[in-house]
Amino acid sequence: MRFLPALLVDAVLVLVFAAIGRASHQEDPAGFLLTAWPFLVALLLGHAVAALLPGRPRRPWSLPWGAVVWAVTVVGGMLLRLLSGDTAELPFIIVATLVLGVFLLGWRGLTALVRRRRVTAAAATGEDSAVPAPEAAPVAEEVAPDDEAHTPDEENRSASDEQARPGGPSA
Repeated sequence: MRFLPALLVDAVLVLVFAAIGRASHQEDPAGFLLTAWPFLVALLLGHAVAALLPGRPRRPWSLPWGAVVWAVTVVGGMLLRLLSGDTAELPFIIVATLVLGVFLLGWRGLTALVRRRRVTAAAATGEDSAVPAPEAAPVAEEVAPDDEAHTPDEENRSASDEQARPGGPSA
């Protein structure tokens, strides 16, 4: 289950969302599971949907995977709240959508930045990395402005011509 670490991070963030919400309304913080359970169930569903989509995102820590999880978590969580007899008023829907978006997409965005910087740094230092670094362009030899560029064959012929000529290097 390669999506388990991402699922765990997401679940912790959903729990944090519920705890912050309860604390901001001076409600019993111990009851945060009552707020969190619909979103946790929807989160599981979101990961399943992301894993089963045709042409699905390949990595659970990627932004496309996170976008699917976020959408299903918000919509599914709200529907489960309503089905269980709880409320889902517009301000709550807006706040939940924004906070869960920041949480579920935010850590994935940071992960993408860190990975990109590691690959860039590894490419700059010549270290091996998970993603092959682009090959560097060949470095051209410095040539004086009045010199002509010669191919290796021309250089070999020039040297042999000089040796064969009277007064050349061999004389």
